[in-house]
Amino acid sequence: MRNKVVITCAVTGNLTTPDQTPHLPITPEEIAEACLGAAEAGAAVTHIHVREPGTGKPSMELEYYRDVVARIRARNPKLILNITTGPGGRFVPSEDDPKVAAPGTTLVVPEKRVEHIAALKPDICTLDLNTMNSGAQVVINTPGNVRRMARVIREAGVKPEIELFDSGDIALMHDLLKDGSISGPSIASFVMGVKYGFQPTPETVLYARDMLPADTEFTVIGTGRSSFPMVAQSVLAGGHARTGLEDAVMLDRGVLAPSNAAMVAKARRIVEELGAQVATTDEARDIFHLPSRAA
Repeated sequence: MRNKVVITCAVTGNLTTPDQTPHLPITPEEIAEACLGAAEAGAAVTHIHVREPGTGKPSMELEYYRDVVARIRARNPKLILNITTGPGGRFVPSEDDPKVAAPGTTLVVPEKRVEHIAALKPDICTLDLNTMNSGAQVVINTPGNVRRMARVIREAGVKPEIELFDSGDIALMHDLLKDGSISGPSIASFVMGVKYGFQPTPETVLYARDMLPADTEFTVIGTGRSSFPMVAQSVLAGGHARTGLEDAVMLDRGVLAPSNAAMVAKARRIVEELGAQVATTDEARDIFHLPSRAA
């Protein structure tokens, strides 16, 4: 176990829907407020997606990201911002001709998926390495496309958080480090509980952890009912913690989480009950090798 554990809060994500919870932040103002509330509850990092304000559907709109970042920076300039680059990688094959995209496809050129990173230069951005089944659809992140995204991220001076959904993704991570597409020491997250990826068990956590480069800072992300158990498993295995309405909507069995801040507060209790301390933003910047920011 680590002495200092960084809590990340993923406040809205791509897949959670307003039908699942009325507490999901949707507008830039709501997303920014959710990030600020999570920080007050103990999160040193907030993970950010944006949504279409009118519908709640996932968005890649640069101006929404710009609005969220500006609102957060105006009130909490030291908070570590981790912005997604996951949208834009989904492919839905047509039934009659599978090489033709059907409705629901979001697949775009890699540079489009990171244009907001080049423009806004957050502290961290995610870099997904998975090509996998996702429900009845497919997420595509080919090694070539990942390298193109990594180049833009590197030129923007942003630290990538490597998102790992299965063991083959870790093999790709090693190749990216070897050829200089990314550089260590790395930040990585294991996403567990997605149906066709890593399954959320203690054995999986240790297996995945032991495949990482030795200097990697890692977090185990549990989805759905595994969210809080994976907070504990991550801490026990020497990692950090993540929670938020992107990952789950329940605070307890049968009880909807009223806010992202409430989920952070519960994750904090788990971390502290296990004997660790929650890292401040300054401590998290040191742990993740990020530059400091003046208040």
